Amino acid sequence: MPDEPVASLPERKRGAGAKIVYDLLRDEILNLTLSPGSPIDEVQLGERFGMSRTPIREALVRLAEEGLVSTLPNRSTMVAQIDFLNLHTYFDALALMYRVTTRLAAQNHRPSDLTEIRALQAEYARAVQAQDALAMIAINAAFHIAIAEAGRNRYFTGLSRRLLGEGRRILRLYYDSYDDQLPMHLVDEHEELILAIADRDVEGADRLAKAHAEQIAMQVQRLLTRRGDLDIAL
Repeated sequence: MPDEPVASLPERKRGAGAKIVYDLLRDEILNLTLSPGSPIDEVQLGERFGMSRTPIREALVRLAEEGLVSTLPNRSTMVAQIDFLNLHTYFDALALMYRVTTRLAAQNHRPSDLTEIRALQAEYARAVQAQDALAMIAINAAFHIAIAEAGRNRYFTGLSRRLLGEGRRILRLYYDSYDDQLPMHLVDEHEELILAIADRDVEGADRLAKAHAEQIAMQVQRLLTRRGDLDIAL
């Protein structure tokens, strides 16, 4: 009988350890502290966190599922690259996704959807005021996913999750271009989207969503053009 609590304790520690490693590495990858292409050494991570390789590997598996790390044929691991050469194709897809999901939300939303979307916008505004880029990235994704869910098309909702997940580091560059001090008129773009959805203004929602995506793309492009010292291989 006394052995049962002892046997269950390591499982809890392993789960907690993997989460600690996952959270810290995810933040470092999203913040570009760990640049794309950087090697990841399980032994060094074990020494850094004072953990066995099991929680380290569990964390890396989760990061790989999110597209943030890649395992090479020789079984080594690295921070996933960002495909800057084809970045325009990502923004083409993002703009189309924003447009179709916002149109559908204007057509199909329910009152409870607007409540959720407005609550997320309030959280986003607080994150902007706090200049918390990682919170801005997470809440922005939740905001646009909530819009997609309001459109009542699970395929577009799935696409939204995928694109917003893949674009987290790109959005980090976007906020970095403003030194994490996003101008409030850009925060108001979300407010305008909400108003168009609430008014069931389908064409207005489409137009605003398109402009919203294009503004992000142009700002990121300006940053990459301006910062020749950016520690990312173009």
